[in-house]
Amino acid sequence: MPKYFNFKVCGYYLYFTSHCIIECMHVHASDRKLTEQGSAKFFVKKNGDSVLQSPGVLSDREIRQIQAFIKDNYREMYLMWAKFSDKGFHRG
Repeated sequence: MPKYFNFKVCGYYLYFTSHCIIECMHVHASDRKLTEQGSAKFFVKKNGDSVLQSPGVLSDREIRQIQAFIKDNYREMYLMWAKFSDKGFHRG
């Protein structure tokens, strides 16, 4: 389960699973088991903006904070993503 960082953001790990590399770049956020079930899911655009697909258990405030973190760090996060997937950024 690749984590984008070894620390939590707003109390949540930001990661992706080996099952989800068939999609464009996205970020799961979960404080529990690092699985897709119950996690929030953000698709990341090439300008760093993100589209929330599923809020999981996150509050609106946590969602905004994580989206801001993604925006500030998406280039570094993309380098990790690109090691596992060639699907690129979200285009929608």
